[in-house]
Amino acid sequence: MTLKKTFTFFAMLTLIALTACSNSVTEKQPPEEPQTSSTDAAGRPAKFDNDEALLDYIEKVHFNYMWDGAEPTSGLARERIHLDGNYPQNDQDVVTTGGSGFGIAGILAAIDRGFIARADGVKRLTKIVDYLARADRFHGVWPHWINGPTGKVKPFGQKDNGGDLVESCFLMQSLLCARQYFAKGNESEKALAQKIDQLWKEMEFDWYTHGGQDVIYWHWSPNYGWEMNFPLEGYNECLIVYVLAAASPTHPVPAKAYHQGWARSGGIKSDAKPYGYALELKHNGAEATGGPLFWAHYSWIGLDPRGLSDQYANYWNVVRNHALSNYAYCAANPKQYKGYGKDCWGLTASYSIDGYSAHAPNNDLGVITPTAALSSMPYTPTESMAALKYFWEKGPWIWGKYGFYDAFSEQSNWTQPRYLAIDQCTIAPMIENHRTGLLWRLFMSCPEVQQGLEKLGFTIKKQ
Repeated sequence: MTLKKTFTFFAMLTLIALTACSNSVTEKQPPEEPQTSSTDAAGRPAKFDNDEALLDYIEKVHFNYMWDGAEPTSGLARERIHLDGNYPQNDQDVVTTGGSGFGIAGILAAIDRGFIARADGVKRLTKIVDYLARADRFHGVWPHWINGPTGKVKPFGQKDNGGDLVESCFLMQSLLCARQYFAKGNESEKALAQKIDQLWKEMEFDWYTHGGQDVIYWHWSPNYGWEMNFPLEGYNECLIVYVLAAASPTHPVPAKAYHQGWARSGGIKSDAKPYGYALELKHNGAEATGGPLFWAHYSWIGLDPRGLSDQYANYWNVVRNHALSNYAYCAANPKQYKGYGKDCWGLTASYSIDGYSAHAPNNDLGVITPTAALSSMPYTPTESMAALKYFWEKGPWIWGKYGFYDAFSEQSNWTQPRYLAIDQCTIAPMIENHRTGLLWRLFMSCPEVQQGLEKLGFTIKKQ
């Protein structure tokens, strides 16, 4: 995948978000004096007994984006929630496939921690799965965006009006976690697991090889066919697609597509070591510096990198060193942006001062995105906890109903009371993976996943 391809994925959303973002910049000042009551200026608990209690609170508030904030007809995650009410294209009813997948993982964490009743979680997940069975699909694959009330595709772009395999794999990754979680439960739980299994078996991964090529394609449209022309070549956020494609019990893709397409016949390997941290794999368009941190999150909600290796890389090193190099860059702060440092770091795709941007060391606009550090907690627990406490101390300047706002810039004294599902919904499940490994255990317990990984040449070293 080229730089043009990777960032073209964000360009469409940039155009949508640009007008709304640039016309409604919210500038606030952090509170000058500490609060002494039982709640702080943001209405949060003034203190916690320990870090575990703080993490409980952070998980619960951010999971709530998918719970109370869900689109009512589908139960899925809205693409965005703007507390200021200013939406581009009046898209309050648009739900996002991938972000909903991350939100489903958050629901499982919330059930497991007792934030919600198990029966309530099953009811919501059953509603979601029934909706997904009715919604538009294209050879078993959902579109990037769906109109919540109707279940019909909402084009992400003119030619992006059909199946989006990447977003659908982010969704199915978490649905398979749910299948495993409920497979041995009561009658309604087993029924939910069976419905998920049916959706899984209906995904036609082989169709997305565009006639049997040795690579998988991101999109297919009933109107434009393969004109989007995005072959999935690594490395970026899309590894989960090849894992699920190899694992499919009904429409599998041969391992050759992984090795020749994703791994570029071995060309995926890298010697880059930004700040001394070996990336091991070439980051598309950011080969020397590392890409935006969501690349270390989206495929890794369920796929467990611990002890996972193949002929190209050790994947714990891949994700951990990516996060550490991003942290080291922000700590070094070569552009001397206000606020950056060891306690304030994290560059990934998010809202920005002039629209949406895939922030990374090679695209540093002075904007910190809280999900970057918080969702990296399994890899960088000390550094991520320090960032969490720094963000927390900013109080209501960057905090609202669904937790930390999407992004902020101390350099430009900028933030907005706005959220994006793809950023907000990874926080709870990745913190849970840090704490208990819940989603990792569930996904890796799928027998098809184990078979798919073996088929692709992966090995798993026992922890």
